[in-house]
Amino acid sequence: MKIEIPKSVEFIINNIETEGYEAYIVGGCVRDSLIGRIPNDWDITTNAKPTEIKDIFSKLDIKVIETGIKHGTVTLIFEKIPYEITTYRIEGKYSDKRHPDMVEFTKNIKKDLNRRDFTINAMAYNYKNGLVDCYSGLCDLKNNIIKCVGDPSKRFREDALRMIRAIRFSAQLNFEIEIHTKEAIKDLSYNIKNVSMERIKEEFNKILLSDDVFKIHKLNKYGLMKYFLPEFDICENTKQNHPYHIFNVGSHILHAVSEISTELHLRLTMLLHDICKPNCKITDEKGIDHFYGHAEKSAEACKNILKRMKYDNQTIIKVYNLVKYHDYEVYSNRSIKRLLNKMGEENFRDLLKVKEADIKAQNPKYYNKNHNILLEIEKRLEHILENKECFSLKNLNISGKDLIELGFEQGKEMGYVLKKLLDIVIENPDLNVSEELKSMALKMIKDNKQI
Repeated sequence: MKIEIPKSVEFIINNIETEGYEAYIVGGCVRDSLIGRIPNDWDITTNAKPTEIKDIFSKLDIKVIETGIKHGTVTLIFEKIPYEITTYRIEGKYSDKRHPDMVEFTKNIKKDLNRRDFTINAMAYNYKNGLVDCYSGLCDLKNNIIKCVGDPSKRFREDALRMIRAIRFSAQLNFEIEIHTKEAIKDLSYNIKNVSMERIKEEFNKILLSDDVFKIHKLNKYGLMKYFLPEFDICENTKQNHPYHIFNVGSHILHAVSEISTELHLRLTMLLHDICKPNCKITDEKGIDHFYGHAEKSAEACKNILKRMKYDNQTIIKVYNLVKYHDYEVYSNRSIKRLLNKMGEENFRDLLKVKEADIKAQNPKYYNKNHNILLEIEKRLEHILENKECFSLKNLNISGKDLIELGFEQGKEMGYVLKKLLDIVIENPDLNVSEELKSMALKMIKDNKQI
């Protein structure tokens, strides 16, 4: 078995070995290489101490940064790429549920691999000694299994985030979680409340952007989700007795997530687009369920959820608007332009993607009809844009400066008149002519419009 190591990484390992030390690639890069995936990072482990690593590479005029020297980690910058190099270590207790209280360096790579989270991440490799696999990681990799190194309860008590990481790897690799590891997650799920929301969000995003978003069912089933997204649980238990739907709300949500492209704001939109449906459910006399007003309520809820989960303001605003208008009826040129005015072209195009994902997650019996409606909307959109039809103040052929010349004063009156003129032009594109607009503005003054 041979793993192709990049020349730059081989250079680093060779220079460490030349000085009489051991060095291996370790963790995710070994795992990914063994299953034919391209590693994102190449981490190196060694029995050389951080000061010794600095000495080795300072001679070669290569920059070494003390990124985590307390825990044995330095970062080497070689050919403008950062490489983490960590000394073999044994760890003490994790009192803060994240960092070891004590780190002791060791010369034994097996002891270092013993501290790692999952067997598939506890393998090391170099050209000299081949694969070092003390905990059957290769076997678990071949059998598509996520399994803790040693006692899973101990691993999860050390760092509770590992419970979400187990599900994240399961989603990314399409692996199953081993039974004892799974049971430990269920038993210790309450410990996730001790993990910062920023760290939870980072792992959750990776699940959300994976090829198997349905693993979010597991996050909820194992009791983890109630500590950061409790609103989802009721969705899992809310049926939709309606001709347009074949799934309950929770399953519909995840099918919709799976149908949209892997852009974070779009996946978050689908995750939250129906989050308040359970709160809006009413059943009519024929036994059909309706969810009136769910889009607006879901938009408000998603703003609070995303803020709670520490997403940035730009993402929150984008998702809020897409959720708010995901159920908005857009048929006529006028309604398209009004929505373009509210959202802009880029967000409007995203909205069409959201609507497409939504209908793909509904009853397939109605897909063709609803898909054709979206194609018509897209056709109308292109017509509006190609013909440069006005849908915002910047496209209006009259400005605030023009109104001042006509005798208007800056303030609410001017803003009201411009908005009124824009409404008129959206309804009648042919009226977007400077002289026509000035005439209408003057008429508003003469008629003593109440502003």
